[in-house]
Amino acid sequence: MQLPFKLDRPLVFFDLETTGLDLKNDRIVELAFIKLTPQGDVLERVRRFNPEMPIPAEATAVHGITDADVADEVTFCRTARSLVDILEGCDLAGFNIKRFDLHMLIHEFKRCAVEFSLTGRRILDVQTIFHREERRDLSAAARFYLEREHEEAHTALGDIRTSAAVLGAQLDRYDHLPRDIDGLHAYCEEFAPFRTEVDRWFSGPEDGRIFRRGKHKGQALADVARDTPDYLLWMMGADDMDEDVVAVVRRALGDAQPPLPTAEEPVRDPF
Repeated sequence: MQLPFKLDRPLVFFDLETTGLDLKNDRIVELAFIKLTPQGDVLERVRRFNPEMPIPAEATAVHGITDADVADEVTFCRTARSLVDILEGCDLAGFNIKRFDLHMLIHEFKRCAVEFSLTGRRILDVQTIFHREERRDLSAAARFYLEREHEEAHTALGDIRTSAAVLGAQLDRYDHLPRDIDGLHAYCEEFAPFRTEVDRWFSGPEDGRIFRRGKHKGQALADVARDTPDYLLWMMGADDMDEDVVAVVRRALGDAQPPLPTAEEPVRDPF
């Protein structure tokens, strides 16, 4: 790997594969890096880890790593100190590392009680350069698909006119795109599914919701309401909690309570 500039200290390109995107609860299952030195040396390493938790199917669909693949691997903590030694005095680079990978790596080191600091390191995020240089807004879409400037940018009517024109141009350009609303909806949803706040918190049908996030991730809402209702009470009292999520939690707490006796069956003290 050749870079068009000289290094004054090692530069490490790295990438993570994880069980999910929750920094608090998810874990690293694979870490790969390429370390370049000013002397021209190149060190490449790939290591998988046992996350000590099931790998969700949606994560496996992204990176292809299953529970069986990592069952015999060591935990991240077993190699954390040697990894810190490898990264000592290095700058860091990668794609989207400022928004995710660095945060996940820092959290993993903390869980292992291994000190790791970004102080003094230079961070190169390839995604940042990509997004700054190649805008992905409606004006950029107009130039690419319509070969014209979006003169009415950020006016509501102008934006929707251009959006409709871009959709028509996309259908003309890409023969494989569905030609019906159901198909186009499925195409968009597969790549970038829309999730409400309730969807972000829970999966499954209304009568069988499962936590997607938080300390009870993977557990049934009904079980949490029955066994640890204090967590749901905390959710209801959180200032930034979505009102629809609060409503779901409130119903779950209500369903978990034993029914009150009816007027025909008055409350009786035990004998």
